[in-house]
Amino acid sequence: MAVRGREALGAAAGVAVGAAAVGAVSSLSAAAYLARRALTPERERPEDTAILGVSDTEVVLGVTDDTRAPGRYGIWLDDGRGHCRVGEVLAVDEAAGRVRRELLGVDAGRLAPGFGRWNQYYFAGRPDLSLGLPSRDVEVQTELGAMPAWVVEAQEPTQRWAVLVHGRGALRDECLRAVPALHEAGLSVLIPSYRNDAGAPEGPDGRYNLGLSEWRDIEDAALCAVQHGARELVLVGWSMGGAITLQMLDRSWLADHVTHVVLDAPVVDWNDVLAFHAVQHGIPAPLGDLSRTLMGKPWARRLVGVHDAVDVALTDWVARAGELRHRVLLIHSVDDEFVPVGPSQALAAARPDLVTFEPWHGARHCKEWNTDPARWDRLVREFVSS
Repeated sequence: MAVRGREALGAAAGVAVGAAAVGAVSSLSAAAYLARRALTPERERPEDTAILGVSDTEVVLGVTDDTRAPGRYGIWLDDGRGHCRVGEVLAVDEAAGRVRRELLGVDAGRLAPGFGRWNQYYFAGRPDLSLGLPSRDVEVQTELGAMPAWVVEAQEPTQRWAVLVHGRGALRDECLRAVPALHEAGLSVLIPSYRNDAGAPEGPDGRYNLGLSEWRDIEDAALCAVQHGARELVLVGWSMGGAITLQMLDRSWLADHVTHVVLDAPVVDWNDVLAFHAVQHGIPAPLGDLSRTLMGKPWARRLVGVHDAVDVALTDWVARAGELRHRVLLIHSVDDEFVPVGPSQALAAARPDLVTFEPWHGARHCKEWNTDPARWDRLVREFVSS
């Protein structure tokens, strides 16, 4: 019996060790999958905004968190070939699933019942068409090839240029909202694309690096501005564009040319953002932690599918607050549902000598301008003019 007992225990231990090994491999695979998902660009966006009715002055939409949000927005039509602009909410009928909003204009295509895609940018297309400001297309030369960009020259010759950096999965159109205020302040504006954007070259791995490689494309954009006469640079970044901007300020030889920085709903700490989304999707904390750890391990590059390790710790600007050297206007909604405001508040508290924090209320992610464009424009215009 004793011998059989030892044999049974040995067999049980073997099964336990095998199960643990299988469990470890399974967890590693799941964590690697999560890491890849977080870093992979989303190429397709569904047209999921229902357009229920149209008149000359109003549009009726299906009820979603976006369509009932206050402010002014856009709707892409016909797979992005068309575009319209909508204003404030006039009425919401939750029972019928209908939202009635002002119709402010149809910029392209035909607005008719069917489906479109919500556009938080409000403006869409080349600045000369969307804003009525003379602009031109240029190409920024980078290590990966030519990146398309727009330039809006100041009305008077100037050595002050703004470089605008859009967020993860966004288009250059996201930056158009800032152009009028910067133009009024006398700046020329450059709106570049960066690696993995639609119409731009892919990075070596075709994945986002959370700002840790993208900053080099923005450095090249800043150099393009310098080659066109810039001697002072203003950087403006939204969401991941904020993370890219912070990396450029830390790593680029052109950082000394930067005099002002505007960050709108920025990712100040990717660990915080990724942990937040893991909770939102019901992912166990240890699995989420492991996925973020794998991103930064050189030995796990093949698992994660990246060319270079993505060390999330390098994106924590609350921990790195002492390294900040530039004046920052930081605009962030306390109601941001995608990039929590906490790290922005913490960074401002850590560096009140450099960071001016302007909290917003009632705005979803990167929609501060949409809910109060007059305030946004005034803050930015005054900051870059100071």
